[in-house]
Amino acid sequence: MSLCLSLGRLLLLVAMVATPAVAATAGDEPPNIVIVFIDDMGYADIGPFGCDAYPTPNLDRMAAQGRVFTDFHSATAVCSASRAALMTGCYPERVSIQGALFPGARIGLNPAEVTIAELCKQKGYATACYGKWHLGDLPEFLPAEQGFDEYFGLPYSNDMWPYHYGSHDLSAGVKQFRGDDYPPLPLYEGTEIVDADVTPEDQARLTTQYTEHAVGFIDRHAGERPFFLYVPHTMVHVPLYVSDKFAGKSGAGLYGDVVMELDWSVGQILAALERGGVDENTLVVFTSDNGPWINFGDHAGSAGPLREGKGTMFEGGYREPCVMRWPAKIPAGGKTDELATTMDLLPTIAALIGAELPERKIDGKDILPLMTSDAPTPHEVFYCYYNRELRAVRDARWKLHLPHQYRTLDGREGGAGGVPVAYDQATIGLELFDLKNDVGETTDVAGDHPEVVERMLAHAERARAALGDRLTDRDGSEVRPAGHVPLPELEQATAGGE
Repeated sequence: MSLCLSLGRLLLLVAMVATPAVAATAGDEPPNIVIVFIDDMGYADIGPFGCDAYPTPNLDRMAAQGRVFTDFHSATAVCSASRAALMTGCYPERVSIQGALFPGARIGLNPAEVTIAELCKQKGYATACYGKWHLGDLPEFLPAEQGFDEYFGLPYSNDMWPYHYGSHDLSAGVKQFRGDDYPPLPLYEGTEIVDADVTPEDQARLTTQYTEHAVGFIDRHAGERPFFLYVPHTMVHVPLYVSDKFAGKSGAGLYGDVVMELDWSVGQILAALERGGVDENTLVVFTSDNGPWINFGDHAGSAGPLREGKGTMFEGGYREPCVMRWPAKIPAGGKTDELATTMDLLPTIAALIGAELPERKIDGKDILPLMTSDAPTPHEVFYCYYNRELRAVRDARWKLHLPHQYRTLDGREGGAGGVPVAYDQATIGLELFDLKNDVGETTDVAGDHPEVVERMLAHAERARAALGDRLTDRDGSEVRPAGHVPLPELEQATAGGE
């Protein structure tokens, strides 16, 4: 008995020595957090995910020194909704932010929701957002009201301005207006507009300006105070712009130039962390809000082996390239094929820094085990919603598409020079795909696995009850309202009509 106990203690001691220390202890300093969030990047647009058309050395280094997530997803396949999910850890349906909010929208992310920035401020973090916000452009919804100490960037997408697609070539200097569709595009610093009419020349400087702000923020806080830095780049959303230092450098057209500049931005951030002595204890996450806008052709990225792109809930629409680096905790050169999502970042960060989770229900899971080991996904199921439509349900292996209509190029080429082609509309029925063996969603195997279909349909019914489903005309019992600012009294009296 005593020999067994001694042997057991010895084996336990050996296991403790052999196992990397990955969980934060009470004496650890809280990590700094950096999230770099690209707009409309394709799954295969960077070196760690197979791109060889242009170099991405800084992202390659991040992958070599950190961990690659091959089954990482945005909550949905469109701008505002996916950003709401990242910030709150919730499905967009839960917080009632759908689609892409337009300039002057009377709704935005409800200030009652708890964002990652607000969690970090619980623990004394400095917080900053430099880039595209797109969760409401009225004063009540800007980053200053959502936990960010500093903000510099555009309030929404860079194509929400008076130029037509393809009519803003810098060399031509052409400005063709869209009638009354969009006001001039503003650039904010804090709560103030510092440029009321962003020009094409201004857009070419945005990636550099965001990067300069990010580096300055790190330089000011490194070693003095923990920080949360959110860099939601405007690019590679169309219209594409790049600074002179990268124009023509990729040999792969404007899109390649733009991605190379984003890679440079990552390198500048990593260098600032190292210079400030906080490189080891900073978690850096690089990912995207949704897949490529494929009807823009040579101004869009590539989803690689995945089906379709932005605006669909096929894998090409919402499976994202994701690399995480944290030298103190994440083993170098790792990869996981387990399911994870942007919604998981909020609860994971809360656990890392010892912050209290929101009292309101969230949907994300703590994925530290996926970041540091070969653990299985914590998700039993993932609901594939798009604009209140429950289009599919998936788990670690299977994905069941529910009958719905979707947009597609149906094998056609996309546009050229920043001018899109029109989508076709197609319909999919009840179809099951084995994502572990058919990531391209090419072969329906529903007939071979009726028990899987039945199980997934039960999950779908639970989703509809909680979060609703426009396709089946269901309202969800767990849906919370977006923030809403009523029209001024005079406008209310005159609003309406056809």
